[in-house]
Amino acid sequence: QVQLMETGGGLVQPGGSLTLSCAASGNIFGLHLMGWYRHPLGKQRELVAQIDINSHTNYADSVKGRFTISRDNGKNTIFLQMNSLKPEDTAVYYCNMWIYQQGDYWGRGTQVTVSS
Repeated sequence: QVQLMETGGGLVQPGGSLTLSCAASGNIFGLHLMGWYRHPLGKQRELVAQIDINSHTNYADSVKGRFTISRDNGKNTIFLQMNSLKPEDTAVYYCNMWIYQQGDYWGRGTQVTVSS
């Protein structure tokens, strides 16, 4: 089993910044991806950003140039630095870990609200 603990959500004004963190613990072995998804109210969940064990990254078009995903392999922790936030970034953000031959694990989610 793997546990994911997210921190860092909150309320921020448009144009502001927030950093999310996700710490993973448990049986983490082998090939895996970590990333962030978000679920805006009334819409479908969508991928925001992913990072592999070699720090190769993948971003949704809507966040490219504004969000940066990074990781600390020694601590099994990933970060999402979110800059130039827009109201449409408002959502519950979920940490995800996919492990080869194990499948997906999810955090409980953290609310990000961008509003003046």
